Amino acid sequence: MNVLAKQKVVTIEDRIPKLKQRRKQKANRRLILYITLFFLLLSGVVYFQSPLSRIGTITIKGNRNISNEQISELSELQIGTSFWKVNNEKNSKLISKHPEIKEVHIDKKLPNKIIITVSEHRRVGYIASNNDFLPLLENGKIVTTSNTKADNLPVDAPILMGWDEEHLKPLAKELAKIEPTMTNLISEIHYTPTEYDPLHMTLYMNDGYEVRATVRNFANHITAYPSIVNELAPSLKGYIELDVVPTFIPYEQEIINEEEEMVTDETEG
Repeated sequence: MNVLAKQKVVTIEDRIPKLKQRRKQKANRRLILYITLFFLLLSGVVYFQSPLSRIGTITIKGNRNISNEQISELSELQIGTSFWKVNNEKNSKLISKHPEIKEVHIDKKLPNKIIITVSEHRRVGYIASNNDFLPLLENGKIVTTSNTKADNLPVDAPILMGWDEEHLKPLAKELAKIEPTMTNLISEIHYTPTEYDPLHMTLYMNDGYEVRATVRNFANHITAYPSIVNELAPSLKGYIELDVVPTFIPYEQEIINEEEEMVTDETEG
């Protein structure tokens, strides 16, 4: 028998239904694709015409000293403006212009939420200036646009008296190293330079003690303060000299030392 005769012959009538089925399936797939694209385009048009495409809420986190209103104003973002026109980098730079802002991060959350997270430079002191208290930041900069008035004494950092800008920078650097729980013990820091130490200062503590120290390595020396105070009797009157070896010096002893120095000067003269 001929080999070709053994093969099954597929007639054109048998092939036509299969071809029709394939064409129908292909046409259905195209129709579904077109319908899907149509609804996507329609949804996009509806979305961009609806309030959902505009900023609905602006949430600000991480700020302590700068108000939400200030940050919102700096960002130039407003409720009701286009959500998709928000430029994270541009708007972050606008907020960073504030001297107290350390870092800014802006998140866009669908459908129309804006979250602004900021990190502030720590306030390590307040400079008494006329009727204001100007914050001194951890980076040594002074905020001249403060709203802290004299009738509203700051409590989160000590008040700085008599300091000039040159000597404030090393002081800010040391204060930034100290834990807030420790700086909260300090009420005032007065600049009291001596012949031998241009960075000498006098501190008045919230518990009533007086401390004399130098700015150099102050962050390390002040850590000894709580243990020294715990060993002092409340009736003792004097000051604490913070140095390599912290020492409590009664005021009576200071007077005796001054008198001895005067006698020595007169003798030498």
